[in-house]
Amino acid sequence: MSHTLLHNVLIPFLKGAITVVALGLAAGILTWIERRLLGRLQIRKGPNRVGPQGFFQWIADTVKLVFKEDIVPSRAEKALHLLGPLLLFVPAVVVLGLVPWGPEFTLFGVTTPLHAAADLNVGLLLILAVSTIGVYGIILSGWASNSKYPLLGGLRSAAQLISYEVPMGLAVVSAILMSGSLSMVEIIEAQRKAGVWFVFPGLIAFFLYFVSGVAETNRTPFDLPEAESELVGGFHTEYSGFRWAVFFMSEYGNMISVSAVATTLFFGGWLRPFPNVAWLSFLDVIPAFFWFAGKVFLFLMVYIWFRATFPRYRFDQLMALGWKTLIPISLGNLALVAIAALWGAAGLKVLGAVLVLLVAAGFIAVWMRPARPRSSTTMASPNVEVRA
Repeated sequence: MSHTLLHNVLIPFLKGAITVVALGLAAGILTWIERRLLGRLQIRKGPNRVGPQGFFQWIADTVKLVFKEDIVPSRAEKALHLLGPLLLFVPAVVVLGLVPWGPEFTLFGVTTPLHAAADLNVGLLLILAVSTIGVYGIILSGWASNSKYPLLGGLRSAAQLISYEVPMGLAVVSAILMSGSLSMVEIIEAQRKAGVWFVFPGLIAFFLYFVSGVAETNRTPFDLPEAESELVGGFHTEYSGFRWAVFFMSEYGNMISVSAVATTLFFGGWLRPFPNVAWLSFLDVIPAFFWFAGKVFLFLMVYIWFRATFPRYRFDQLMALGWKTLIPISLGNLALVAIAALWGAAGLKVLGAVLVLLVAAGFIAVWMRPARPRSSTTMASPNVEVRA
């Protein structure tokens, strides 16, 4: 077999197939993890019947959805109705293929990087471009269903995703300023050379990116496009069976993508904590892939924690948060990071130390603040008149 055929055709094809299969398996297992964790957080039992600790529940759900009748509304735009879920699923797979999950490795005498696509010098720009395609899938799904609730969900999603792409993009620009590159691998190497993860000098940028990422993935508390108390199921109300499962798989795929990009930009990618500290070299025993996967898993747990903790925003609150709060903060943060980046790694370390100290002082101030005394009106028992 020729070298060109092996490295340009066969290996990328195998990596792409592995990425698709891994995404499907991860989405299924995450449904079980989420349901079990939500049960613990809400003091109840999650799935516990099918398999040990209910682990095989996701397999049973998958089989049910695959063989469930696929119902399409009679007046729906059938071609676009089919295209909608694919426009959500494909960008998630492409983004996961562009993210480096580890350094180069050698298997059976063949050396290859641990990501499906090549290390593009504009990889981050391509990720931002591809991730914006998902909004078209939601809008087309809502419109093609020829139903009022899906249409309202699609319109909500269009406004929401466009609004939160702005602060997310500005947060990503902060990482570009700190690294001086659009290559995902070079951003990780820049954090190794600087001796600090970019989450410290980019603490504000990370907060902006992750909050915007939660909104971009339509997760609680920003799940307005599919608010069941208002829109039944939102943009996917008229979907069932396997097509609905594709929406579900795309949601978890986008969660993994947002978490993987956050890990790469702000948490050193596959690097262990403090990679330049010699006395922590014993941590190198853990393979780089597991460092990356562990960081992504922690972000996914935060997603689930948000769902169990926060109530859903109203739509006007959602728009106000994006346009009146996050975008002005992201612009100010961009100027701050640009000034620090002029002094190289030293400037970034100083900025990181200042931001960490400010956050620690804020937590201490909130912790030491005395509790407000309860007023007499709230402590008094209300007069209730009981009638026969």
